[in-house]
This record gives sequence, structure tokens and C-alpha cells, in this order.
Amino acid sequence: MANIPLVKLNDDNSIPQLGLGVWQVDPRITARVVRDGIKAGYRLIDTAEGYDNEGGVGEAIRTGGVPRDQLFVTSKLRNGGHGRDAALKSFDETMRKLGLEQLDMFLIHWPVPSQGKYVEAWKTLVDLRQQGRVKSIGVSNFNQDHLERIIKETGVTPVVNQIELHPRFQQRDKRDFHREHGIKIESWSPLGSGRVLDDTTVAAVAKKHGKSVAQTIVRWHLQEGLIVIPKSTHQERIAENIDVFDFELDAEDMDKLLRLDKGAKGRVGSDPATASFLF
Repeated sequence: MANIPLVKLNDDNSIPQLGLGVWQVDPRITARVVRDGIKAGYRLIDTAEGYDNEGGVGEAIRTGGVPRDQLFVTSKLRNGGHGRDAALKSFDETMRKLGLEQLDMFLIHWPVPSQGKYVEAWKTLVDLRQQGRVKSIGVSNFNQDHLERIIKETGVTPVVNQIELHPRFQQRDKRDFHREHGIKIESWSPLGSGRVLDDTTVAAVAKKHGKSVAQTIVRWHLQEGLIVIPKSTHQERIAENIDVFDFELDAEDMDKLLRLDKGAKGRVGSDPATASFLF
């Protein structure tokens, strides 16, 4: 079983550096997928209200054969729940579906700046942490101006910002700010929603190490100091994605992957500055 490193957060809690994401996993198979992940050695499980599969994650937590205190479970507040009362109601529903008394980490999924309520949502998460209902709180898809505002208005810095990040969209312009404030970056869509899997440069690096392209990309994230949550519904690929601790990319490999960055042109998801969808 993989010995996954732990990353220390700015609230003194620790999170596994490699976890299993369940975005776009069919709710009907989520429990099986997460159980496969737990069996393979994953201890960080990342879900969200907007994924509609928290119930399956909760079932897997109960039936996966691993004690609750060995798992790190993350969920995220839906975009339509930023008002305080709505956020509290949403959190209660998340906990009901997961079947948990305490959550390891809760994130604001998107800032939705046009709605103008992400600060209110953040204040609610701060209260939930103070009440002991969640251990760590963070955000997802926040730009620097969003982060600066919630920190200024509450004095509380998120432990994590979960953002789209992969070799074609490396978001290096955000790294210094996060480092200076002790905010860990967690990569969603770490394989570029599959679009990086056919890259010939990555394929050549993978062949050099006798690894798959996906394993090579996951390894890149780890060596970049990022937290990474690859997703798969296939048992063999779930196991493959965690089998990345027996090789290391050298300086030449890392330089080749650095050159794949396309900046904003490499983005596959929505832009946090303009995203306004509600769920």
C-alpha cells in the first residue's frame, strides 16, 4: 500500500497529499468507486454537494473497512448556498448524506462574485469550525482578490484553495501569493480532464520511467508540492494513480513539463472571475 505523504495545513491539521476525487462519478456507482479507492490505499476523499454523490461517499466510509479516523473527507458548499441560513442548511444536509458527526474539511466551491455573498459564506464556515463541526475550512476556485477580501474581512486564512491545475494550465502566477499566506494549492482536473493524456511530451517522459502518462502527471503534481485528487471509475486505474511513489522525475523531466504551460489558453473549466452558475 502506498505511503502517502501528509501536508501540514496552516491550522496545524494535516491532509494526505494524494487523494481520490469523485467529480462526475455517477451516484449509482460512487460507493463502489470510493471503496475501490480505500482498498487501493487512498485516505483523502473529495466530494461536493454539487456532485450529488455525497450519499455514496458516506456509504463507502461506513463499509470500506477503514476506521473513520484514518480517512480525510472533504466536501464543498454549493453555489446557491452562500447566504448564512442557506449555508448552514446545506452543511447539515452534507453531514446527513455523509453520515458524519464531524467533517475533516469544508470548502466554498466557487466564489460566484456576481452573487456577492462569498464573504458571508466564509464567515459561516468560520463559525462551523469554531463550533467543532468541521476541522479545517478552505475555498475552491478563488482568485487572489477573492482571497484577499475574505482574509481582510475575517482575519481567517483558508487552509486550501482547490483550483484547476495541470501541465497545460499551471497557474504559476498564483503560487507566490498562496505560499506567502500558507494556503496550500489542491489541483482539480489534474489530468486536464483527460486532455493531457495524449500529449507526446508527457508520453516520452512516462516511457522513460516505465510509467503511464497519468502516473507521470500525478507524480509531477506531487513534486510541484501540490495536493492532487485524480478521478477514475475504473478499479485498475484507481490503483494505478496511487502507484507513483517508486520513481521520481528528474530536472530535465520537470523542465519539459514546465514548457507545456499554455496559460489561460490551457484552461478547460470555468473562469472563477465570471462563473455565475448555481447548483
